[in-house]
Amino acid sequence: MESELNEDKFYYVYSSDLDTNLEIKICTLEGKRDRKGYKELLDDPLLRYSGLYNSTCSDLYVTCRVYADGQPLSLPTSTSYRPFNFRWNWNEWLKLPIKYPDLPRNAQLAFTIWDIYGPRKALPVGGTTVSLFGKYGTLRHGMHDLKVWSGIEADGHMPTTTPGKTTSSEDQMNRLAKLSKKHHKGQMQKVDWLDRLTFREIEMINEKEKRNSNFMYLMVKFPRIHYDGMDYNVVYFEKDADNVDYFCTQPDVVRLSDPETLLENLVEIKHHKLVRSIRSGTVSRDLKPNAKIRDQLTQIVSYPPTKVLTSEEKDLVWQFRFYLTNQKKALTKFLKCVDWSEPQEAKQALELLDKWNPMDVEDALELLSSQFTNRAVRQYAVSRLKEALNEDLLLYLLQLVQALRYENIKEHDINDPVVNEDSLLTNPSENQEHDNNEGAEDSDDQQLIMSTDNSKDSSMSEGQDLPSFLIHRACRNDVLANYFYWYLLVECGEDKDKKEFDIFRTVMRRFSQALMKGGWEFQVRRNMLAKQNQFINHLGRLMKEVSQFSGNRSRKIHRLRELLDSPELSNFSPIPLPVDPDVKIKGMVIGTPEDKKAWLFKSHLMPAKFTFLSVDEREYVTMFKSGDDLRQDQLILQIIRLMDKLLMKENLDLKLTPYKVLATSSTHGIVQFIESNAVAEVLDKDGSIQNYFRKHAPCDNAPYGISPDVMDTYVKSCAGYCVITYLLGIGDRHLDNLLLTKSGNLFHVDFGYILGRDPKPLPPPMKLSKEMVEAMGGANSDCYQAFRKQCYTAFLHLRRHANLILNLFALMVDANVPDIALEPDKTVKKVQDKFRLDLNDEEAVQYLQALIDESVSAMFAVVVEQFHKFAQYWRK
Repeated sequence: MESELNEDKFYYVYSSDLDTNLEIKICTLEGKRDRKGYKELLDDPLLRYSGLYNSTCSDLYVTCRVYADGQPLSLPTSTSYRPFNFRWNWNEWLKLPIKYPDLPRNAQLAFTIWDIYGPRKALPVGGTTVSLFGKYGTLRHGMHDLKVWSGIEADGHMPTTTPGKTTSSEDQMNRLAKLSKKHHKGQMQKVDWLDRLTFREIEMINEKEKRNSNFMYLMVKFPRIHYDGMDYNVVYFEKDADNVDYFCTQPDVVRLSDPETLLENLVEIKHHKLVRSIRSGTVSRDLKPNAKIRDQLTQIVSYPPTKVLTSEEKDLVWQFRFYLTNQKKALTKFLKCVDWSEPQEAKQALELLDKWNPMDVEDALELLSSQFTNRAVRQYAVSRLKEALNEDLLLYLLQLVQALRYENIKEHDINDPVVNEDSLLTNPSENQEHDNNEGAEDSDDQQLIMSTDNSKDSSMSEGQDLPSFLIHRACRNDVLANYFYWYLLVECGEDKDKKEFDIFRTVMRRFSQALMKGGWEFQVRRNMLAKQNQFINHLGRLMKEVSQFSGNRSRKIHRLRELLDSPELSNFSPIPLPVDPDVKIKGMVIGTPEDKKAWLFKSHLMPAKFTFLSVDEREYVTMFKSGDDLRQDQLILQIIRLMDKLLMKENLDLKLTPYKVLATSSTHGIVQFIESNAVAEVLDKDGSIQNYFRKHAPCDNAPYGISPDVMDTYVKSCAGYCVITYLLGIGDRHLDNLLLTKSGNLFHVDFGYILGRDPKPLPPPMKLSKEMVEAMGGANSDCYQAFRKQCYTAFLHLRRHANLILNLFALMVDANVPDIALEPDKTVKKVQDKFRLDLNDEEAVQYLQALIDESVSAMFAVVVEQFHKFAQYWRK
């Protein structure tokens, strides 16, 4: 139901239409308990063993029950056991055994708090009762403080003797709650800075009232129905009622014109003028914060990159900017609070930038995002990147190429008439449209997007802007040049009518000119890139011909082997393999049909297995995927490789297998092939993972008859991938995309669903099946306990590097990665939520413990796995 008044819309849903159980969140209990008198202790001596006499914060639990007309409508539901140290904080949703359509109009919720003090004995700490529907028939929603009546159970009668809500006009808390409700509904003008001060004062008044009151207060949260991006109010509605269709008596909303609505708030204007005068004035360089402000500054500096600073926090950072110059982590927060539209303030900020303690390379990535547009700030970030080693720069290169789109390149560089489009590096997907006979012998100039004219001066000195820096470093390193070239090439192949991609073509032209005008070593590097491009184009055309060849998969494999059996593919001048440029290849190995060195996999797109021969006579096996965009897999494998490096720096080797993936266009790419078996195949052939290990790595004297090294590798790799796939929200996890090597490495493949997306309903937080746990020896084994410990350790280590990972994802929000493009504005937030940065280390471990337990006991995931197995069987 939708009620519309001019431009305002109120959305309702009938209670009779919600076929779901009612849920209530038990939050906190505040106040002090009164001790029993001596008479009660004499009558019941066991009372002295209750938490009332043995702990300042005893272990309580809460029961909730639905009543109507004085009769219970459901069995009581209780919170789970939870030990408390300082305050009663359950923070737990209770799912009540009653559905919305079964709720009558006068339904009440009765909450009773209990304390256990003996065998099968519970002492009622207090009770409180509240109606489910308000006086206008709408279900309560949001947070509510309910008054607890001490020493008695909650009363569900009408009227109740334990009302959680009082109607006394003298109750200041109740009066302020009504005013807050009006503000929330938009019936009061909202002023950001003034609202924060007001609500802070309201909170202090409530705390004071609670302390001075003889009552305890139970905070509960009523649900709000959220669907399709909108919140709905639940309205009582009974379909079968006699002569009554709608029980909601919501009065009409009356609009009253306010002559001051469009006028500026004089208080707010005065406030900003005072603050601005303070900010622009001279501040003592020796100004030091007191202890309270120092704690506030420390908290602000520790905020994640996504946190938006309030105006008060910005003012605080600016005021103590000289004090913060020794803290390198504070620089990004300082730059966020600068008003760059004010010349004087911007000048002061840039002068202070050079005096600040230099920030880490990882933090400098944040300054290259779209949030920072000041040229000097971006140049400062580049100056910090110069400190990075080549191997570290490779870890961020994919994001740095994406950050080029935020660079302010001069218009004449983009629309340079001297450089024509024919001299650009052609997109491999476009080359496939050319005639097969003509494309095979393209020259270097046709294959490179690199301009050959000498009219444009391209200095080889390392520049201050990001394009110049990346070109400078790529020109001097083979591996960097390889990946920089292919990352740029894929972006150059995007829609040429869109101006946002012109920056990539401009940088590619500059890169070409820098290589051409360099020395002999640079020109050799350029020729190698041209040969790589020509080779990949050849494979692309070959795969297109195979896919168009009539016949079944066997006939297509035969045709593939015929096409590969040519002199230009079996033996050629050595070139770096694009997916792994440290390996130089000189030919392709066809082998026999039995050894499957050249093969087509069973799949809709039928990717090809190619075996290359390296210059040191070793075989390098890859998978060439045609018709598939690998940029999402490429991103996830890059992040996994980064996480592996971060864990290694903490001396934690989790035996990860971050195989290499390279998108060579938006329609094809190369994947490193790791010899392994799907877990589903292992279970089908060997019965269990342990049997598989005993067959390939037996050891008579070791537990389970398996080599200890293999079992150790399996346990560690399981822990690593459980944590990493959880953090990245990897979906569509089934036993066919979990692979296992003979040496014990378990790893994941196929990352078509990330950031929480999953085609299966109700997926578990982690992919940890019963078979995987049984391979460790069961839930009570030492290996399983070691697995859990490795999970906790990895989670805590990666949380400490959360800012780096969030910065990398922030630079990818505008990239053409499918699951990021769906909701780019929510990408970083989705990853941040998985880190749970709001928890301390101890709470984070407890949180992960619960996730592991939930994943192991997820029965629905087992049912879905069986459906997947049946689907795979019938597909074969």
